Amino acid sequence: MRVLMVHNSYQQRGGEDAVFEQETEMLKAGGHDVEVYFRSNTEIKDYSRTQRALLPLRTIWAADARADLARLIRNHRPEVVHVHNTFMLISPAIYGVCKSLGVPVVTTLHNYRLLCPSSNFFRAGSICEECVEHSLLRSIRYGCYRESRSATATVAAMLAFHHAKKSWTGSDCLIALNEFARNKFISCGFPAEKLVIKPNFVDPDPGAGTGVRSGAVFAGRLTEEKGVRTLLSAWELLPRTMHLTIIGDGPLKSELMARALAVKMPNIHFTGSMKRPDVLEAIKKASFVVFPSEWFESFPLALLEAYACATPLIASNVGAVGEIVKDGVSGFLYSPGDAEQLAALVKNVYYDSALLNEMGLKGRQLYLTKYTAAQNQSLLLEIYERCIRQAGSQNAAGVPTSTDWTLSPEESSTIR
Repeated sequence: MRVLMVHNSYQQRGGEDAVFEQETEMLKAGGHDVEVYFRSNTEIKDYSRTQRALLPLRTIWAADARADLARLIRNHRPEVVHVHNTFMLISPAIYGVCKSLGVPVVTTLHNYRLLCPSSNFFRAGSICEECVEHSLLRSIRYGCYRESRSATATVAAMLAFHHAKKSWTGSDCLIALNEFARNKFISCGFPAEKLVIKPNFVDPDPGAGTGVRSGAVFAGRLTEEKGVRTLLSAWELLPRTMHLTIIGDGPLKSELMARALAVKMPNIHFTGSMKRPDVLEAIKKASFVVFPSEWFESFPLALLEAYACATPLIASNVGAVGEIVKDGVSGFLYSPGDAEQLAALVKNVYYDSALLNEMGLKGRQLYLTKYTAAQNQSLLLEIYERCIRQAGSQNAAGVPTSTDWTLSPEESSTIR
């Protein structure tokens, strides 16, 4: 199958980038013909003063990205275009190019950016859905994106403009990562018939840990929405013989380290950022992974990596986490933000190696049956084929498909 993958990475690497790369390599390894259109927001660092001034406009309508995509489609002749992210250098304006050229489009909804300018439904330390309950003007009032009202206004304008144009809902298929996300988008007006569920996956298989396990591990960005303050509050309630390794970096790192020092918690170890193989080794050696997130995580790879390593989880029951972590089977769930409940769970299981090993093996089985590359490739190809079939049926009614490459003058004029 010929596939054109489209992705715009952020300035800081995240889970979306890993998923985009994994899916691209998975398709190539499966013998499919994959072309990539990739942009990175790191390009902005080299922008001239004029380019920076025009950045808000290109966030809404990037003419060069439209032209680039048109050339790629003509040259590569994909059967389907798979869009992962367009924010901010590609822009949703590319959807019109795909429609003009009659190519079916699949869009993965990695986060909630299309509903919330900050992408995470999190503000002032708690869940916030005011933009969908009222209007995007709420986000401008609060300066939700980068704590800037002007920057937030740009994102809100992009969302309002392309919702009006039905850019995203014009996709032939929208991939939600779980049932929670699917229901959230449906409740906000996205067409249920176009929303399908395909989870993330972990590849290559890191294998289960085989050595002696001890202590707990947190691996992730040290930001407020990740629940790391709650994590420290919970550990303050525990004996100093119970160890926690915190892997990662972020704006709260200095605060957390100072706090651990002030309350004399030498049992908390900060490693800073680590390469992925080293993170996986740390997970394999841990008795369990703590996942204290307090926002609507889409489909965190951290949970799947723990399963793959046969390491059980103690996780906050927020958003889709309850769909992924089987309470009492592959781990334990607690109420997000509840440090006392988290501490009680840790205290109950910390030294119960038999229970933790059993849970880890059950998590490993969940990974092998649901979250490998083989299962994911099958699901993804089924989605592509469905979109291509739909495009074929539309062609019977006179709508161009991916096999019709001749543009009328009117269609050509729309690609700017």
